[in-house]
Amino acid sequence: MHIIHNIIWVPKITHEKISDFESKFIISPLPSGFGVTIGNSLRRIMLSSIPGARVTWIKVKWVSHEYSTLPWVKDSILDIMLNLKGLIIDKVDAWAEWIYLNKNKAWVVTAWDIKVPSNIKILNPEMYITEIDKDGLELNIDIRIEKQAWYLGIEELKKREEDVNVLLIDANFSPVLNVKYDIQNVRELDISSLDSLEITIKTNWVIAPQDVLVFSSDMLKSYFALFNEEGMQVEWEFIGDFKKLIEREKAEIKTELEKETYTPVEIMWLSPRSLNALINWDILSVEHLVRCTEAKLSSIKWFWKKAMTEVRSALKDRWLKLLGDD
Repeated sequence: MHIIHNIIWVPKITHEKISDFESKFIISPLPSGFGVTIGNSLRRIMLSSIPGARVTWIKVKWVSHEYSTLPWVKDSILDIMLNLKGLIIDKVDAWAEWIYLNKNKAWVVTAWDIKVPSNIKILNPEMYITEIDKDGLELNIDIRIEKQAWYLGIEELKKREEDVNVLLIDANFSPVLNVKYDIQNVRELDISSLDSLEITIKTNWVIAPQDVLVFSSDMLKSYFALFNEEGMQVEWEFIGDFKKLIEREKAEIKTELEKETYTPVEIMWLSPRSLNALINWDILSVEHLVRCTEAKLSSIKWFWKKAMTEVRSALKDRWLKLLGDD
């Protein structure tokens, strides 16, 4: 982390939900120039490397090439293939699997008609595939589903297939539909040339935008770790320690909260002897008092049983109690 964060603290990440599968993330403040560096790197990973499931080939009974047509079927095989590319598929496992479409009645054919195993879910079952105009015609399609994290073109698919009756479909596996980022100039303390990075992520329902962000950052981290496998520190004085900054920030926030919620112990209207005993032991606030146990108070000089009862009664009036009391 940049040394400037020792002054401006660790960047905050704000999540603004636009819809169930579109979100904006604001990361700020960042050193000047880091908005583009981080935003562009994350965007490239999000668009190219998020794993997803797609149709990579189909096999249609009585059909040997994509320019064929079937009697009483409204759409050509090519149009059917293009429609099947639009399937939104949630698949758990990484290996290839087959799903099946069988229809023999005159009606509109949708993704509802596809038979899938329990580990595959079609998220747009209402999607149109084709239409059969006459009862008795059997439309029989075997569909192969693969889960990958890149683009597979026809030429690459041809290298893997030997069956000449298979109709190949190129596939962009990424479930991310769009990623855009914007850089705004922000000011923090006396530093005016800082960046605020806004990333908007839209997916196809298979994966949440926040999971896309986590996956992309983890992938970048895994590559950057290759350059320092031994964990060496170079010019460590100019690199901020993330964990130490977080701990320091939490400590300061806690101190500020304690200051804001300081309630003088005098407000409890204790007897002079009980009050003086507490003050002499630097128990000056109600907040400090409720963090004390009975054993600790009993060890205070001149703090006798009557004082203990008095303190408990005063705390009870404020719906409070000593640490460890039932």
